[in-house]
Amino acid sequence: MSKDKLTVIHIDMDAFFAAIEQQANPELRDKPVIVCGDPDGRGVVATASYEARAFGVHSAMPVREAKRRCPQAIFVRGRHSYYSKISNLLLEVYRKYTPEVEPFSIDEAFLDVKGCERLHGGACEIAGKIKVEVREALGLTCSVGIAPNKLLAKMASDMNKPDGLTIIRAEDVESTIWPLPVRKLYGVGKKTSQALESLGIKTAGAIARMPVELLIAKFGESGRLIHNLACGIDNSRVDSGIWDIPKSIGHETTLTEDSSDEDVMLRHILSLSQQVGRRLRQQELVARTVTLKLRYSDFTTLTRANTFSFFTCLDQDIYEASKKLLFSNWIRPRKIRLVGVTVTSLSSKDDFTRQLALFEQDEKRRHVTAAMDRVRDRFGENAITRASLIKPGEKIKTKGTAHDKGRREGHGKGSVGI
Repeated sequence: MSKDKLTVIHIDMDAFFAAIEQQANPELRDKPVIVCGDPDGRGVVATASYEARAFGVHSAMPVREAKRRCPQAIFVRGRHSYYSKISNLLLEVYRKYTPEVEPFSIDEAFLDVKGCERLHGGACEIAGKIKVEVREALGLTCSVGIAPNKLLAKMASDMNKPDGLTIIRAEDVESTIWPLPVRKLYGVGKKTSQALESLGIKTAGAIARMPVELLIAKFGESGRLIHNLACGIDNSRVDSGIWDIPKSIGHETTLTEDSSDEDVMLRHILSLSQQVGRRLRQQELVARTVTLKLRYSDFTTLTRANTFSFFTCLDQDIYEASKKLLFSNWIRPRKIRLVGVTVTSLSSKDDFTRQLALFEQDEKRRHVTAAMDRVRDRFGENAITRASLIKPGEKIKTKGTAHDKGRREGHGKGSVGI
């Protein structure tokens, strides 16, 4: 690993949503605050303040479990448009110090400060100035990581939260990263860490000392990236051009007849998830947030979102998230007239730090999805579909022969059901 200068900063806001609510309402300060979609529903925690985290509450935990662990907590319905406004104000602060700013999520960003020394000082000085300005202007704290590359900066920012500032130099990898349990490595999730531990690989250092060929034999080409991760190697650049990426990709459909039939809703959601996933892959993008839109017969409309801990472009991930949002928020037996699925928090799938999270996705699902894409590229969007999307009573033939409904609708050679 080259001993590059400290030029990359990663800024991670502390308990972002909860901290904003505490700042906006002084009565919430120093109290356990939990931000969620529906405090009275079956949703999940979006963010918990550090006072609530002391009771074991964390993001993605069911609200019901959060109430059990911290009954004295104050539950607040999230205000995502307001949080986005604050996020944009933060980006304006960062851009005072460097034009090379890459938003990583609503509360995280990478900065490349190379060449900014004469104007603003080195990376440590710039980080200190940003922390002060964010606190004074917005009343919020952030944790900062400084390193020669994005990977190490990201890991550094997580080491001394909240309100921390941590430096990892190239020569610090062996003493700082190698002792970490494999599950603590950024990008190595539950499945991968379990697979590594089953091989007797307990620490990052054990990964780094392994011949990379053995890791490739076990994990495929992902093994090389796991090895690079343990060694602190990351050649991806801070990409300020991320703003060229669309903010969202979505599809919605108005039902031919208002329905309260669960199977009908699930078929529509699966179809929409496939369309959204397909567009993500066509544009070589990945997403972290899935939003479900429901419009009832009386035109009342609601939108609910779920944010992954990883990036994805797989139909199944989008569908499963949308399905959970449906069951958590559908007020039955009210009939639905429109349903929509949208993904946001988009990023290029080529970014190394995003790729790491893809290790956790099932290899078989990725191969199946890629095969389906190839069929659609050659024969059209409706050439292949999931059997669950076929309505009861529809005729279907396999092995490349015509699907009756597809032929009636003019879809060329018809569809294959899988």
